[in-house]
Amino acid sequence: MAPGGDRGWLSRISPGVARRAAGRRLTRDLWIRCEQTGELCYRPDLEAALWVTPSGHHMRIGPDQRFAATFDDGAYERLPDRVSPDDPLSFNHAKPYKPALAKARKVTGERDSMTAAAGRIDGAPAVVLVQNFAFIAGSLSIAAGETFVAAAEEALRRKAALVIFTAAAGARMQEGALALMQMARATAAIQLLRVARLPYVVVLTDPTIGGVTASYAMLGDVHLAEQGAVVGFTGRRVIYDTIRETLPDSYQTADFQVERGMADQVVPRRELPKVIGRVLRIRMEASRLSAA
Repeated sequence: MAPGGDRGWLSRISPGVARRAAGRRLTRDLWIRCEQTGELCYRPDLEAALWVTPSGHHMRIGPDQRFAATFDDGAYERLPDRVSPDDPLSFNHAKPYKPALAKARKVTGERDSMTAAAGRIDGAPAVVLVQNFAFIAGSLSIAAGETFVAAAEEALRRKAALVIFTAAAGARMQEGALALMQMARATAAIQLLRVARLPYVVVLTDPTIGGVTASYAMLGDVHLAEQGAVVGFTGRRVIYDTIRETLPDSYQTADFQVERGMADQVVPRRELPKVIGRVLRIRMEASRLSAA
């Protein structure tokens, strides 16, 4: 129980849930139901907990929430979006691509699935990339690849580390081979960081699947995994349909990947900035000494 006898939202709603709470009318916006656990959470408490439910489930969050939680004092500079062609293949199979793209932009307020910002993490200079799963399942597109390369170039210019929070279901099928090419472009950009002895740190968040796992999500100097994240190449249903075997519940979890050496450490969301900052300082100091 918190100091002063505060028992959370129940103590702040008096005398009943149908009346005003602290001058605010109780609406649906004040209550968030976790899709994974079914928990009904009081929004101010959830925001204060960085969108981690009372049971410990880490809900998915967007770029602005991630940047504010990661950079020192929530201060950061958004990097400009790179302009890329929309619907380069005029994709219309099953569902036209352009309306889906327009809807994703309206819902998220973002141009595409990847966003970049610069600032400091626990004192260390860094450029941070965030994949937004709410934008067409965080899928890797031409625009996302452009953003990745631009962020790497900015890290080189600033002599800063590059950190990415991955969350994707794979490459965007509506852009076909053009989306798959971004895997190679991101890999080449990472190699430029290595030549410059700048750290590249990957934080695997829920979920990280498909071509993203097969490329830049597994090329970091250090791989951290957010608590509860699903990390793998192919989804459980596809694997079952292929081999007809039931997978263990622990399969493709963050802990599973650490146990098998695919990730270095599972970290709760609130502790990530401190852990990332420590990793960046150690890596950059090691690079400085090796270059001396």
